[in-house]
Amino acid sequence: MNVPAEFKKPRIYPPVWLVIALVSMFAFDRWLPLMESDVSLPRLLPWVVMACGLAVVLSAWLGFRRAKTGIVPFSESTALVTSGIYRVTRNPMYLGMVLVLAGIALKLGSLGAWIPIPLFVLIIQHRFIRNEEIFLAGIYGDEYRDFMTRVRRWI
Repeated sequence: MNVPAEFKKPRIYPPVWLVIALVSMFAFDRWLPLMESDVSLPRLLPWVVMACGLAVVLSAWLGFRRAKTGIVPFSESTALVTSGIYRVTRNPMYLGMVLVLAGIALKLGSLGAWIPIPLFVLIIQHRFIRNEEIFLAGIYGDEYRDFMTRVRRWI
């Protein structure tokens, strides 16, 4: 594996950051709601957004399973997955996590609940996505760089 020196393996993985974001959302909603939303949303909308997020994560997980490659960030990669949901986004698991967070924020109904979401996105972008791109380019070279030109990071 030819991984450049600027690659950094993380100590805290995305599910932990997801839990931190969730706890923060509930804390901000409870103690710093900022403003309650007075927009009348369909009652099912938060659940639909969360379900879409879970479906995106599940679709990505199944793609990794079919390819018989590691799912944990920076674990052994034996195949570059470019089919299924990966034709739409290079990072469907992270996108799915953000959709789950957005659905929960909608359900909570306060602006304070939205504060952790952009922070979560920034952490994922800078600590994982950028390093995963270095990691995968080191393994798959031009095949991965071509994939990067065809498919967007998020959507």
